[in-house]
Amino acid sequence: MGKTTGNYIGINEDPKDMYGKTMSIPDNLIVRYFELTTNISIDEINEINSKLLSGENPRNLKMRLAREIVTIYHSAAAAQEAEEHFIQVFSKKELPDEIPEIKLSSANMNIVDIMIELKACPSKGEARRLIQGGAVKYNGEKIEDFMSTVTIAGDSILQIGKRGFYKLVE
Repeated sequence: MGKTTGNYIGINEDPKDMYGKTMSIPDNLIVRYFELTTNISIDEINEINSKLLSGENPRNLKMRLAREIVTIYHSAAAAQEAEEHFIQVFSKKELPDEIPEIKLSSANMNIVDIMIELKACPSKGEARRLIQGGAVKYNGEKIEDFMSTVTIAGDSILQIGKRGFYKLVE
């Protein structure tokens, strides 16, 4: 696990981020993560390994791993809430229950400028890369041109990546 390998899970991260990052680890690391990051007995880890080898869906085992990790650093209740959030947003593709409301400096703005004002990206280059990669949606529609201007009308939802949701208000 490490930042350079892209599978780092910080012990002081938000439970939802911790859960989501755990769910994104490669399948071949599930057993190793159980060994290194949980308090589960070696017998139970061997049972998990057997399930994985016999064809059990790795997603189910990752969900168990994510619950274990979040419980250690937060609580069982936080783990349950993070799992429900993950299922709602990533499995069912629904909007999360809690989305921060943001009032922008203008009702008409370039999408890249919005992403910078939200501090959702460290630079305009990164914002453009996310847009070109198809990672930015406005009211459910993928934004494909980084020159696009967005007009805020009522409550609008901007999604950046898998986890970044913002409610833009007039």
